[in-house]
Formats: sequence, structure tokens, C-alpha cells
Amino acid sequence: MNFFTRAAVRPLATTLSANRVSHRAMHIQSIPMWTGTGDNYAYLVTDDKSKDAVIVDPAHPEEVAPVLKDAIQSGKINLTAIVNTHHHWDHSGGNKALRAELGLPNLPIIGGRNCESVTKTPADGESWSIGSIAVKGLYTPCHTQDSICWFMQDGDDKIVFTGDTLFHGGCGRFFEGTADEMHTALNNTLASLPDDTKVYPGHEYTKANVKFGISVLQNEAIKNLQTFAEENEQTQGKFTIGDEKQHNVFMRVEDPEIQKATGKTGPIEVMAALREMKNKFK
Repeated sequence: MNFFTRAAVRPLATTLSANRVSHRAMHIQSIPMWTGTGDNYAYLVTDDKSKDAVIVDPAHPEEVAPVLKDAIQSGKINLTAIVNTHHHWDHSGGNKALRAELGLPNLPIIGGRNCESVTKTPADGESWSIGSIAVKGLYTPCHTQDSICWFMQDGDDKIVFTGDTLFHGGCGRFFEGTADEMHTALNNTLASLPDDTKVYPGHEYTKANVKFGISVLQNEAIKNLQTFAEENEQTQGKFTIGDEKQHNVFMRVEDPEIQKATGKTGPIEVMAALREMKNKFK
């Protein structure tokens, strides 16, 4: 694994399956954790050619370790690092235990400065690689000040792991930040990614998010998201940054209908009002 040099990338074919998105050289496997309570996701990202792999936010080793052990023992992956999106226990709290369970005490841990046992915190925008997959960390402080979204690309295939910053149809609470910071994170940093970038959030919150979203804005995109969420238990990776710009009210702070619903006009004021409304929404 070449941690901090940009990898060469090449065009790839793409196919979809329920929990696994397969590319000729990039695989993303979702590992649900605490289903029915926290509804978290860990993600195993593998470069098919080199078999180099990383595990994103493996907070519950009891559910993650068996998947990794099977992949390692069968020769399917060469696990090179744990990658965290932020320091909250339900994202990075399993780092030490997972290392111990796998017998890999020196496995690198890449993430924000406050993540458990972190060994490397890349600079904002710094590039590294997983085999032929190019990776870039995008600083998105607000939910936590050490939040990092991980953008990955192999040829034409682009994905982003957004932790608790961006969800399908929603965003994270402003635990350590401000509406200004979340506006920057969503509507500048993440909105600048290519529209066809697939979004992999840290939790399965889509049903609750769209319930709030449609109370604020009833456009066709939000109605379509609502239908999809009602028909599918898992929605991770099924929508893109371009989709979020259409159906996520937190990425539509300049929409006149949302300004009307919040009673605000400035984008930061609208963001603050939306978050407060969502916090109180039942």
C-alpha cells in the first residue's frame, strides 16, 4: 500500500448487487453493525488487482472481524489499514480491539487526530492509494472537528465515505461545529465532487431523513427517495452527490421553498434553521 502518492487509475466496468458494488479493480463491501439500534456501516474497500484493502469505521469488531478473517484467510485481501471518518466511539472505538482480534497490532490507523490509536492523519486534500485506487481525505469539520470524508477513484468510478457528515437525504448533528461549517462541508467541499460520485454514509438513516425532508420540500427527487427508502432496507451507495443536490434539503439551502419553510434567506441561517427543525422533528 502506497499511503501518500497518487495512484494511476483506469476505466472500469461496473455492476451492482445488494450489498456489494463490484468493479474490475475496486470492491466496496458493506458490513452492517448494530442493525436496529445504531444502524452503522463499516465498509471493506479492496483493490482487486493488488488485493490491498482497508476497512472503514470498523467500530464493532464482533461483527466486522469474522468478515475480515474470512477474506484474509482465503487470500482475498491484504488488509493494509483501518480508516476512520471521525473519532466518535461508534466509528473509531473498535480500532484497538480489531487489531487484537486480527492479530495485527501494528495495523496502520488513518483518520482524524482524535480517533482511537490513530497512527496517521493526512493533511486536508493529501493523496494516497490502495493499490490502483486513488484516495483523498477531505476535511469536513462540524459533526466533529476531526471529521474527514474519504474520496476514492479508480478510473471512471468514484465514491465517497461521508461518515456522519452527509447522509442520504440528511446530515449529521453539529456536535462540535457550526451551521457555517456544515454549509461549507456539504455545499462547498462535498458539492464540488463529481456529480456521479456514489455516497456511502456512516449510518442507515434514510427513512428518517426523507420523512423530515418531505415535510420541508415536496419535489420529485425527494418523493423518489421516499419510495426507494420504503422499498429497501439498505440504501448506502445507491445515490450520488448529484442526487443529494436534488433530494437533500441541507444541500438546497438556496431553494426558495426551503427558505420559505425556514423563514430565512441566507444559506448559513437556512442551514441552522433546518438543523434545529430536524432536531425537534418527530
